[in-house]
Amino acid sequence: MSTDLLRVPGARLHYEIRGSGPYLLISQSGEGDADRSADLVDLLATEHTVITYDRRGLSRSTIDAGPGVTVEQHADDVHRLLAHLTDRPVVMLGQSLGASIGLHLAVRHPEQLSLLIAHEPVSPWLPPAPERAGHRAELAELRELYLRAGLPAALKEVARVLGITGGDTEPGLTPQPMTPLRRANFDFFLRYDFRAVIEDELDLTGCRTRIVPATGVATPRTVFDHRCAVELASRLGTVPVEFPGGHNGNTSHPRAYAARLRELLRPEAGQDC
Repeated sequence: MSTDLLRVPGARLHYEIRGSGPYLLISQSGEGDADRSADLVDLLATEHTVITYDRRGLSRSTIDAGPGVTVEQHADDVHRLLAHLTDRPVVMLGQSLGASIGLHLAVRHPEQLSLLIAHEPVSPWLPPAPERAGHRAELAELRELYLRAGLPAALKEVARVLGITGGDTEPGLTPQPMTPLRRANFDFFLRYDFRAVIEDELDLTGCRTRIVPATGVATPRTVFDHRCAVELASRLGTVPVEFPGGHNGNTSHPRAYAARLRELLRPEAGQDC
């Protein structure tokens, strides 16, 4: 594994590279930094050069001035990271917020992506107009709950809103304890990234990047993130592909998740948008 820092406007990004083969960028969900999906990365690095990174404000990635951030800014960070590493298009796996970031990159820099797998994007602009205000209000209430009552109370509501269920996991996973660093990452995510998600807007009209909407087989069909995946697929004229596990299947079922990802990366897989 190699690690480095990249200077981008207003921040420094920590990134990591493992393995060899075609590039595969993983943009994580929630408070996840470059180490979040270590088990999945280890499995994929046998066939790919896997890029992971800390979003600005998380772990080893720093911000020069005020902590405010937008999804578009996160996407620009990824654009600059990829431009730093290669002049060829790469596959991107976006998880939750990472999928929302990927959609912005797909619209603004289609030349950088050969394929975007968008797993349950948290993008309230995706559902039909009557639903959008309700989803944004729900996310805003979640953020206010965190600011008022702290992390334990907020995490219960995050799990409910996103349909995250525990218990069903593959054996032998790398532990992910609630360390002080992870608490700090949750703070940035709930304070600042949540606001970015609530305020996010994007027009997919004319998108020419190949996008595969994805959802977890165990994600309840009524929750916000599953609705976003379904609506994304509807806009692209397709249906979401299913991955093992739920919203966090990349961490709860890394072996099965890697196997499903390999199926999608076969040359004949994919759907143009």
